[in-house]
Amino acid sequence: MEKQSRSQQAAQTLYRQIVVEKALSPGEKLPNEVELSAQLGVSRATLREAIRELTAQGVLEVRRGKGTFVAQQVGEMGDFGFGGLARVKGQLRDLFELRSIFEPQAARLACGRATPEELADILAKGEAVEVCIRAGSDRTRADRAFHAAIVRSTHNEFMVRLLPVINQAVETAIGTGENREALAQVTLQDHALLMDFLRRRDEEGAEHAMAIHMRHAMDEMGLE
Repeated sequence: MEKQSRSQQAAQTLYRQIVVEKALSPGEKLPNEVELSAQLGVSRATLREAIRELTAQGVLEVRRGKGTFVAQQVGEMGDFGFGGLARVKGQLRDLFELRSIFEPQAARLACGRATPEELADILAKGEAVEVCIRAGSDRTRADRAFHAAIVRSTHNEFMVRLLPVINQAVETAIGTGENREALAQVTLQDHALLMDFLRRRDEEGAEHAMAIHMRHAMDEMGLE
């Protein structure tokens, strides 16, 4: 039972990385077995079972003599229809309204449920956002990773499936021109407060800090 459980867990992690987080693109080859098993923290035998399960689901395809690849049809899975959203203010407002509903609660849950390792990862990713802002470099990927780490630490599968909403909102918000610098400074301030509450595992504080961050971001972008 333990072996089966480990393979299912590995399969779920791979599924999230491929379908939800888009870490691998359709047609892209997976890392070799040694590297991938180490990345997932499982044995090679367990990894093979996970790959067989995802192959049966149509997420992966094994090409004899070439390796394991992400199936082409994966591009049609799990994006909740957000992939093609145009970057217009009305739709961005709707994205942030949805984030305002579930991300404060996600921050609260992450406070209570994150393992010590997950909490350390959240804080490290938050610091990476700060580094990008202070250096004046593109923070899109770092910001996305920070918020995704919080949502993953809720250990709630359906919250994780909403990560495309976060990704779309972050990319669209940062991509807008006139408010970029003001939004960066708000993010710097709000993330510091949020990380402080997360570090202290103050669930109510983290929830309020995330709600404030969403409100500030909407204000800076003129979303009413």
